[in-house]
Amino acid sequence: MSRRVRRKVARKGKEKVVLSSYPEIQDEVVGLDGEGVVDWRGLPDDTVIQLFSCLSYRDRASLSSTCKTWRFLGSTPCLWNSLDLRSHRFDASMASSLASKCMHLQRLRFRGAESADAIIHLQARNLREISGDYCRKITDATLAVIVARHEALESLQLGPDFCERISSDAIKAIAHCCPRLKKLRLSGVRDVNADAINALAKHCPKLADIGFIDCLNVDELALGNVFSVRFLSVAGTSSMKWGAVSHLWHKLPNLTGLDVSRTDIGPSAVSRLLSSSQSLKVLCALNCPILEEDSSFAANKYKNKLLIALFTDIFKGLASLFFDNTKKGKNVFLDWRNSKKNDNELSEIMTWLEWILSHTLLRSAESSQQGLDTFWVEQGGALLLSLMQSSQEDVQERAATGLATFVVIDDENASIDCGRAEAVMRDGGIRLLLDLAKSWREGLQSEAAKAIANLSVNANVAKAVAEEGGIDILAGLARSMNKLVAEEAAGGLWNLSVGEEHKGAIAEAGGIQALVDLIFKWSFSGDGVLERAAGALANLAADDKCSTEVALSGGVHALVMLARNCKFEGVQEQAARALANLAAHGDSNSNNAAVGQEAGALEALVQLTRSPHEGVRQEAAGALWNLSFDDRNREAIAAAGGVQALVALAQSCSSASPGLQERAAGALWGLSVSEANSIAIGREGGVAPLIALARSEAEDVHETAAGALWNLAFNPGNALRIVEEGGVSALVDLCSSSVSKMARFMAALALAYMFDGRMDEFALVGTSSESVSKSVSLDGARRMALKHIEAFVLMFSDPQAFAAAAASSAPAALAQVTEGARIQEAGHLRCSGAEIGRFVAMLRNPSSILKACAAFALLQFTIPGGRHAMHHASLMQNAGAARVLRGAAASATAPLEAKIFARIVLRNLEFHQIEKTI
Repeated sequence: MSRRVRRKVARKGKEKVVLSSYPEIQDEVVGLDGEGVVDWRGLPDDTVIQLFSCLSYRDRASLSSTCKTWRFLGSTPCLWNSLDLRSHRFDASMASSLASKCMHLQRLRFRGAESADAIIHLQARNLREISGDYCRKITDATLAVIVARHEALESLQLGPDFCERISSDAIKAIAHCCPRLKKLRLSGVRDVNADAINALAKHCPKLADIGFIDCLNVDELALGNVFSVRFLSVAGTSSMKWGAVSHLWHKLPNLTGLDVSRTDIGPSAVSRLLSSSQSLKVLCALNCPILEEDSSFAANKYKNKLLIALFTDIFKGLASLFFDNTKKGKNVFLDWRNSKKNDNELSEIMTWLEWILSHTLLRSAESSQQGLDTFWVEQGGALLLSLMQSSQEDVQERAATGLATFVVIDDENASIDCGRAEAVMRDGGIRLLLDLAKSWREGLQSEAAKAIANLSVNANVAKAVAEEGGIDILAGLARSMNKLVAEEAAGGLWNLSVGEEHKGAIAEAGGIQALVDLIFKWSFSGDGVLERAAGALANLAADDKCSTEVALSGGVHALVMLARNCKFEGVQEQAARALANLAAHGDSNSNNAAVGQEAGALEALVQLTRSPHEGVRQEAAGALWNLSFDDRNREAIAAAGGVQALVALAQSCSSASPGLQERAAGALWGLSVSEANSIAIGREGGVAPLIALARSEAEDVHETAAGALWNLAFNPGNALRIVEEGGVSALVDLCSSSVSKMARFMAALALAYMFDGRMDEFALVGTSSESVSKSVSLDGARRMALKHIEAFVLMFSDPQAFAAAAASSAPAALAQVTEGARIQEAGHLRCSGAEIGRFVAMLRNPSSILKACAAFALLQFTIPGGRHAMHHASLMQNAGAARVLRGAAASATAPLEAKIFARIVLRNLEFHQIEKTI
């Protein structure tokens, strides 16, 4: 796999910063020293405190450790009004260590049950707001203790994941302990009964904002008793009795905003609520199927009431909330934020709308519901972009996560909706996301980076990201000390590195070193960041220049470490793929040797071929295939048990993917270059599975299986095994009908090896009766093989061109034959001296067919421009092949094809001899 998209992850790296950016800091610092040298110790205390406020807690701690003065300033109470602990391991011990700084703490964000248990140890009695996520394991007891210790609480939010272990008992505890409560939002509570809701109505007179979201059961009658409520959300909650709701909730005197999105509310209930409620101004009913089925429903007949639904113009509707009616278009939220009018009611409505819209849009994106394409392209994407500019950090995060999610069609196969992705790009989303990614708040960094990563699967978006400076930003985020930020940034670099045009820019931005460092930094801390870093390095290693830099940056050691030690299959797969690409690119000889010489590398790759996961087996076999091109690696792989492992892999992959089949056969092909390995492969039972793979329907598998069988057939014992296993018919089929010219060529060469006479002595071993039957069997196989070898060679014989070449010794005539006979890919094949010697000897074989085949093969191996043509010519010169070739060219009994091909080979040798002397 070359890229990856993500829908939703554990957002583990989000930092809360209270104060906004202070550009005036720059003005104070500049000019402190006329020569441009800044004495940071001379900064005013207020400026240092402002500087602290713009940093994450991790960076604050680092800065505080520089000197005693800054340690004191780092403890200033105004820096500890708000605390976001989601990206940190927060337990009782850490809470106790922070307690001395939390006397004035008012806002707290946490993650998970362990953090919830530790909150009371902060001793922050003045807490006003608590917000938690990943709350599935939080119990009634834990929540009761928290609210009992924080009576001044005004806002409590738990979600968006389900609070499965929280019941109505905990809600009653909240009501009794927090009389100042103004906002309560809980997600996924199984049952919110009348007693709990009535307790809230009785003991929390200021409770204006209630959200019982994605709950299984909520007592709707009791909610009619909470007269203080102004904003109410029951989005995603099932089992609501909408008839009762419509007859009761319209009586709530202060109800201003109601969210019933993702429920089964129908048009009659919506109509009654809008027409009967005197106070209701906004009703949000997004993604309500029963309501949407009524095509006759008129949303605009309710004066001064706004209905938000999939079938309404949401931006136009939002603009109607402005009394001056000048706010139009998709910038309505931005216009509201920039408005100078002091309208508190409108501000409260818009703030609530931002929150509930971000929540519903994210939930809808996660559901992958069909039929929303038009909505997402025309309105949904633009809404998310607008919400990304909110002043509410959690709204920004959810909007960015929504953008990352709604473009994804299939996260396993890295498939996204191009129309949605390009709509985001057209609406300026790339710039917005990159600006968020530059925030000092780590939560925003990670969500923005994830969205950029997913959108970058689209090539046009990837180009825009690169042009907007996104590669530099992602490379910087990959160096973050926050694991999730680094993980999402690595994912972005992974997807961008798919494009050849971006690889150099990633290297120039320092991305390669950052990715290598990531592996060392988080080597024992989970699979997500490691898989993305290894995947990005795998893509980059497929570029020659980048491959060299990966090796120079310590990438070989890092990737081998993953292959050896990591147990996650995604990481293993990408590490093996990266090692495969390293071995095949850059200074391939150097890289190949470096990977092979890294301690434990070959053993790890051999072990990975036994993985239960096909992707891991495929990439490990591919790496061993590439590494086997190095002589030392080839023998070391065999010594590490590679022959046995790869034969077993080939035996097990008859029904596997073509990719695995190709690499399994390819690795055996690479190992079988050595005759000792070739014999070992035959003895281990490698012939039968290779014959089976030769019958594959995939062209690439044909080539590797034919190549392996060609190498094996050089040994007479293996040649006999091929015959006995029924391999002649498989090779004949390849030779005559494969789509791949290379597969046909190598199948013909394998058949030529098998029937050039060297196998006969093996076939005659045994009793006289066995010898007779084997002889008869071999004769039939020989006739069939020679017939198809001849037919193959004749495919490249143009009668007119051959007649012209026979009648003339002009170079042009021979060049025409060469051009017609050339198999381009054959120039990549490299033969040993023994193999070249065998083809030269075959020119003297009594069979005219084998003579023609040998001359044809030598032509392919010596054509000028071939990768190893000079090597082959040198071997032939050393073996005295010119004399044999001249004899073949002048033979009266040789076929015309053998004569012409021999003349061309002689001409090729002369060319290479001249080249060698220049």
